[in-house]
Amino acid sequence: MRRHFLRAGLTLLIASAGFAFSTQAQAHAFLRRADPPVGSTVPTAPAVIACDFTEALEPSFSKLEVQDAAGHRVDAGDMHLSPTDAKQMIIGLNKVGPGTYTVIWHAVSVDTHRTEGHFTFTVGP
Repeated sequence: MRRHFLRAGLTLLIASAGFAFSTQAQAHAFLRRADPPVGSTVPTAPAVIACDFTEALEPSFSKLEVQDAAGHRVDAGDMHLSPTDAKQMIIGLNKVGPGTYTVIWHAVSVDTHRTEGHFTFTVGP
């Protein structure tokens, strides 16, 4: 009987730990979608790049930049959060021609978890 209680207690402990870790993992700000879309080809360069994340962001510690194929920054350096959505980072894009561009992001959610990544999009046919 005692063995049964120990086994049940251990099972409950493991299930509780799994729930705690899954809840914590959801607190990270991961890229949900972007405009232009990740890996897309657009006919003309957009005026802004918008990245939507899964959690609200801390703008003081989050970063968004756009580079051309040579690694030069081509964004306007005006990264900000959307005034209506704290989960969306926006940055202006300077006038650029056809080519492939890399969007690099570092996101810090309001609960201080940090994530980062990058994606490309192509301007042109």
